[in-house]
Amino acid sequence: MTPEEYCQEKAAVSGSSFYYSFLFLPPDKRRAITALYAFCREVDDVVDECSDENLARATLAWWRNEVAAIYEGKPQHPVTRALATAARQFNLPAEQLQEIIDGMEMDLQQRSYDDFKTLQLYCYRVASVVGLLAAEIFGYNDRRTLKYAHDLGLAFQLTNIIRDVGEDARRGRIYLPLDELQRFGVSPDDILNRRETGGFQKLMQFQIERAQYYYQQAFEQLPAADRKAQRAGLVMAAIYRATLDEIVASGCHVLKERISLTPLRKLWLAYKTWWRN
Repeated sequence: MTPEEYCQEKAAVSGSSFYYSFLFLPPDKRRAITALYAFCREVDDVVDECSDENLARATLAWWRNEVAAIYEGKPQHPVTRALATAARQFNLPAEQLQEIIDGMEMDLQQRSYDDFKTLQLYCYRVASVVGLLAAEIFGYNDRRTLKYAHDLGLAFQLTNIIRDVGEDARRGRIYLPLDELQRFGVSPDDILNRRETGGFQKLMQFQIERAQYYYQQAFEQLPAADRKAQRAGLVMAAIYRATLDEIVASGCHVLKERISLTPLRKLWLAYKTWWRN
């Protein structure tokens, strides 16, 4: 199996919305974004699947060395070997790949966030940085596109947080800002024990409105000249926003259920959005 085939399999097996957004890209950009996505999956899996914190830290340290090896011309892992080609072709900064690992390490350091400002740093590292790297791969002429990519990444991560409240609670994690829980009369124990109290729906409506705000802000910042180049991001946005709409339509019972779109619907949204933009 080649490094590119390994990354392709990693992306396809995940069933992520990101996979569907890559389908219509030119081959070189598709290989590059798939390698970036596979890298994100690998380092995220370290935190999600490793129960030994010391082992998780050691594994992330190994990935840090692999990122350095990309730029020294000697990566070992199939993902970093594929990513090395992308890094050369699209000038991907090593610092941003390391920042993604910084975000994963935050999951080892804390299980909740006091306020939105603190949460924003986490979202920046695990999502906005990915958006900035993706923008480099997709291509742009106007630097305002980077602001769009930053805010769209934040909107994606806020959507993930909303969708995964119950799943994260089972892992003992709360990504909803604790001061906002307090504002709506929801306790951390309510979340961790998946009790849907009276204030929970109001809390989630607040989270949904903020995510929608960042989607709108991102779209307003995308220059018309770069819209075609950034179509893959717009495909992702269509799928993520449809997921958010489904969460709202289902009553936002995210403590008890995890809403996701069918592969066929994701494919249809990808096709429709790509050819419309």
